[in-house]
Amino acid sequence: MKRKQQEKMDRAVFKFLTSVLIFVLVIGGFVRGSVSFSGKARSEGDVTLKNAIARATVQCYAIEGRYPPSVEYLEEHYGIQIDRSRYYVFYEGFASNIMPDITVIPAEGQEGQADE
Repeated sequence: MKRKQQEKMDRAVFKFLTSVLIFVLVIGGFVRGSVSFSGKARSEGDVTLKNAIARATVQCYAIEGRYPPSVEYLEEHYGIQIDRSRYYVFYEGFASNIMPDITVIPAEGQEGQADE
């Protein structure tokens, strides 16, 4: 009788430990995937920001008939949001009818670079 109880107890402990191991593996996979996704999103942030500024610049030209005079103008009128602690943005326009040069450089400690 005690032997059967011991076998039941051993099976219950084995099932519990197996469940804990599977849970830890699933959580570990989730954390690894989240960290990987976050790192990739961070490294591509400068490209995404540059593309958003370029789209807003072209939209401004289509609506107003001229390219915007500055990035600040895009922030005020076209909803561009720049995290200046993470990126340096250089916007150089030659004339109101010529597409300006847009350069986005990650601040120190950031990776990746996009310029045109």
